[in-house]
Amino acid sequence: MGRRRFLYGVAGAGVGLAASGAFAQQIDPSTGLPVYGTAEAGRAPDVGTFQIDPNADTRRNISSFRSRHWSEFFPELGVGVILADVNSKALHYWSGDQAVYRLFPCSIPVSEELTKRGKTEVVRKAEKPSWTPTADMRRRNPDLPLRVEGGSPDNPLGPFGLYLSWPAYLIHGTHDTRKIGRRSSSGCYGLYNEHITQLYGLAEVGTKVAIF
Repeated sequence: MGRRRFLYGVAGAGVGLAASGAFAQQIDPSTGLPVYGTAEAGRAPDVGTFQIDPNADTRRNISSFRSRHWSEFFPELGVGVILADVNSKALHYWSGDQAVYRLFPCSIPVSEELTKRGKTEVVRKAEKPSWTPTADMRRRNPDLPLRVEGGSPDNPLGPFGLYLSWPAYLIHGTHDTRKIGRRSSSGCYGLYNEHITQLYGLAEVGTKVAIF
């Protein structure tokens, strides 16, 4: 077979594969958005992928992160302040004496309907919190279990939870690291397990919380 004939054959095969849908657009199940790029061999499936169309308007690449300060929301620190910035998908923490400041990436609710904004506070802390899906969660997904005990690998709350004064709203860890930085929760704010471990050790009951 001649070289030219061989190259035409390869090109034709490539067209055939593309036309058959072998390279169909992937959709991220957590967000419903198209996924671009490919994961590197031997690495986690979301490493190397991204959700911004490289052919889209470059203004979409502008970061949504905003630097915020506790004094924008509260007249005093008290025992500490947590700010959860929905738009930036970031959680800020200040200790009561301002000696400690931490900034953590977080997951946020999947929809505006599930997003509760306003001021609240930490009313309880729990190690290995159990998880009981709410009635709304079970209505959306009847296959959810009635309860998952703390410490179970199937428990979506991770190793620690900070309960807010709003019922069923928490700041907690997660074993599914793909959720961080995405719209992926039913109302809570999830952190990497190593980050919730830090925050759990720092934040006291009574810490003020603003979600905006």
